[in-house]
Amino acid sequence: MTTHTLALPDADLAYDVLGPLPPADGRPVLLMIGQPMDATGFRALTAQFPDRTCVTYDPRGIGRSTRRDGRVDNRPETQAADVHALIGALGAGPVDLFGSSGGAITGLELVATHPDDVRILVAHEPPLITTLPDAAAAARAEAGWREAYQAKGFGAGMAGFIAGTSWQGEFTDEFFAQPAPDPAAFGMPTEDDGNRDDPLLSDRSAAFTAHRLPVDALLAAPTRVVLAVGEESAGLLTGRTTVATAALLGQEATVFPSHHGGFMGGEFGYPGQPEAFGRTLREVLGG
Repeated sequence: MTTHTLALPDADLAYDVLGPLPPADGRPVLLMIGQPMDATGFRALTAQFPDRTCVTYDPRGIGRSTRRDGRVDNRPETQAADVHALIGALGAGPVDLFGSSGGAITGLELVATHPDDVRILVAHEPPLITTLPDAAAAARAEAGWREAYQAKGFGAGMAGFIAGTSWQGEFTDEFFAQPAPDPAAFGMPTEDDGNRDDPLLSDRSAAFTAHRLPVDALLAAPTRVVLAVGEESAGLLTGRTTVATAALLGQEATVFPSHHGGFMGGEFGYPGQPEAFGRTLREVLGG
């Protein structure tokens, strides 16, 4: 693996290349992106593709990547432009792109704005709340865990996040009538460390879940777009957004092993099934 920095006018993006550039066998680079996760979350998945050149990166302002634009918010349009610049720097497009969570939203925006950059996009569980029939209620639930974070810190915010994202089905009055979850019950700290800059729990990434899917541009693109949903995510928030997004694009979501972090090996806690996940991803990509 080699690590590089792409200097943009308002950001420096750190990225890692595993394998030769250009790829020795002529297959596309396999680019893996997340949000607000950095490249470390893809270690277990890249290990499933020793025969392919893989590239991972840290989004601007996250991990090793810095920004000089005077902003702290994260937006799909900005990150799609960054990934477009990264693909250009690699000199190996079009790429195959695996994007998970907010990275899936970035990938969808990239295909809509730069359709020649990507051969196949596998968009894994994009949390596009705007696609849901209960979008207003889902946004209210999201606001609830953000308010808990602002009021009481990380533990309270993360407990609310877990409770919300593990709720089965549409957000009903029953959900909102529940007492605030106890952070300790989820193994979260009960003390407030005073920080309010978490990219997941603050409003810094609010533009991702509020993003409007560019349906017409995606349908017009030459890219093959695959919506991927974890088998354990059925009925949960990101499972529902994935199914709804797929329907808007006239397709059914492709079922992958495990859960929202199913490609990970425990880097951030609850491990998935990276070997099985990698096999399914390889099948979708055609090898």
